[in-house]
Amino acid sequence: MAACKRIPKTIFSNIFSRSSTGYQSSSSFGPPSSLISRRGIASRLYVAGLSFYTTEKALLDTFSQYGQVVEANVLMDKVSSRSKGFGFVTYASAEEAEKAISEMDGKTLHGRIITVELAKPRTKHTGGMPIARGPPEPPTEKQ
Repeated sequence: MAACKRIPKTIFSNIFSRSSTGYQSSSSFGPPSSLISRRGIASRLYVAGLSFYTTEKALLDTFSQYGQVVEANVLMDKVSSRSKGFGFVTYASAEEAEKAISEMDGKTLHGRIITVELAKPRTKHTGGMPIARGPPEPPTEKQ
């Protein structure tokens, strides 16, 4: 108990004001979307064939008809600052995601036919250039 007296009251009260999920109860929106998708609670969809003029808001509005959309992303090219033509939509539940796949796959969005499927898990990518190992060794004859 002596150690508790050394802890400032603000830190001590913050520790005990958290709910059982580990988040403060003042937030009515729940855990951040990054934690939901990492835990596997949410279902993430890959949407391909998007128009260059499709925005994240338009993607969110279109897919929110089929359930609660946690997050909608349209990937942008760094050089041209235009859409790469694909994006991701994250739903709060797998049932909503399946409904969106069945309803939206093969439909037209902003003049383009889109493909909607479950997103594959991210692979660990180190990035960067491959390590150069030099020219291949000449074959040796075995006797």
